Amino acid sequence: MFDRIPIIDLKNVFIFQGENLILQNVDLKVASGELVYMVGKTGSGKSSLLKTLYADLPLKEGYGEVTGINLAKLKRSDIPLFRRKLGIVFQDFNLLSDRNVFQNLYFVLESTGWKNKVDIELRVDEVLKLVNLGSKGFKMVYELSGGEQQRLVIARAILNKPEVIIADEPTGNLDPEVTDDIMMLLQGICDKGTAVLIATHDYRIINKFPGKIYRCEEGRIEEVRFVS
Repeated sequence: MFDRIPIIDLKNVFIFQGENLILQNVDLKVASGELVYMVGKTGSGKSSLLKTLYADLPLKEGYGEVTGINLAKLKRSDIPLFRRKLGIVFQDFNLLSDRNVFQNLYFVLESTGWKNKVDIELRVDEVLKLVNLGSKGFKMVYELSGGEQQRLVIARAILNKPEVIIADEPTGNLDPEVTDDIMMLLQGICDKGTAVLIATHDYRIINKFPGKIYRCEEGRIEEVRFVS
């Protein structure tokens, strides 16, 4: 069994978009193997929080640590290396449409410093099997269903064995049955020790796949027991 090591640790953080204060006094802890939801209305600050966690927005005030890295001291030149420890999943897939499934993942590993061709191919094959796309490697992205494309996005996110997956509305465009498939995949990743933080409007998945819940509301974040 994995230890519950803090992967995300924010204390008294103030989050800004430019000069605009979005969230204040944010306290947030996410441990290894923990499934955590971030809920709240559109514009409540969920995406700004996630952007702060993967260093797209600078941490200006408060203490924030992600995968052992102090966000306030993180240099811009070190951000690409830092992000290798994260798996980031967006609602918009941002896949390479001119390459097939296998090539999409091969490109990511090459771009993140993998040198050995055999190792790259083995890792791509391994991850495709994990997300149940083992027979789809030759397919072009546009030949995949929406659910298969999201599986490919998750495969891309876990290639470098991240300590945490940060997902912004990962099931927003999917029907309930496909959504459940994606959530079972994320739950399985979580059960193996990877922390998973999901921003979502879909309360149905929270009830079906329980986890810790934080609500963004009126410029603040608080932990809640249930949502409705």
